[in-house]
Amino acid sequence: MNILYLILSVFAVWRITHLLNKEEGPFDIIFLIRKKAGNSVFGKLMDCFYCLSIWIALPFGLWLGTNWIEKILAWLALSGAAAWLEQATTKNDSGNGPTHFED
Repeated sequence: MNILYLILSVFAVWRITHLLNKEEGPFDIIFLIRKKAGNSVFGKLMDCFYCLSIWIALPFGLWLGTNWIEKILAWLALSGAAAWLEQATTKNDSGNGPTHFED
């Protein structure tokens, strides 16, 4: 596994997840997609950074790994690294962690 691709993939997973979860996007495209998704499974997925990062990391993990064990480990590690970056870059005054709760 190439370390440069691993580092770039971590930032790419975080950036794409952040865009889909917290930003409106160029010309409000992401906002409109999120609004259209509403309360569907896809809409709920876009509301949770941690859930979304798992699915955004999947193709990157499959691309990075050379065998199935590496692919699975890379997938989970990329999602974890994106979550870690999100915690490091988000000001959380309450200190209570994520705001998403499972039903």
